Amino acid sequence: MKKEAIITLPNTHLREKSSRVKVPDDSTKQLIDDMTSAALDWEDSRPHEISAALAAVQIDRLERVVIVRSSFEDKADRDFTVLINPEIVKYEGEVVSDFEGCLSVKNVYGRVPRHTKIRVKALDQDGNEVRFRAEGFLARVVQHEVDHTNGIVFIDHIKDQPDAFFRLDDNGELQPLGYEEHIKDNVELWS
Repeated sequence: MKKEAIITLPNTHLREKSSRVKVPDDSTKQLIDDMTSAALDWEDSRPHEISAALAAVQIDRLERVVIVRSSFEDKADRDFTVLINPEIVKYEGEVVSDFEGCLSVKNVYGRVPRHTKIRVKALDQDGNEVRFRAEGFLARVVQHEVDHTNGIVFIDHIKDQPDAFFRLDDNGELQPLGYEEHIKDNVELWS
């Protein structure tokens, strides 16, 4: 699957809740393969970014399936961890604002408040229950993707904060994005 399969706002499917997967099967494995190939194809087109994660809804499949990059530091490591029906069972730590982007929100980044630590319950691709504790960037990524399964996009957390929006320049640096000229009118469209 190619990056063009990734849907973006204002596609209304991004605002829908995804359905739980009853039992992972061959169609689930195919979905995971499709998600992985779309995420990597997107990444290959972006010199300064990695595809940190993807939710099934982002390729227009309303199933609670998420893939998360195994290594955020090494672009050559192209493995993903699969989380089926992921749930955050406990939020811990403090709430910190940091930068996020999204494959479904073109060319907009934001400083989004998230908990620094979470506890997660999910199924792996074979249907086995997994529980783990995530902190730092991994905790942020998992919260972002679980939001997707609930029809929430990162901009929903910051839509009333004009100074929270950014763009990536040609050198891969984040620059403030003028709220009045680039964001204000789109917030209504994206909601």
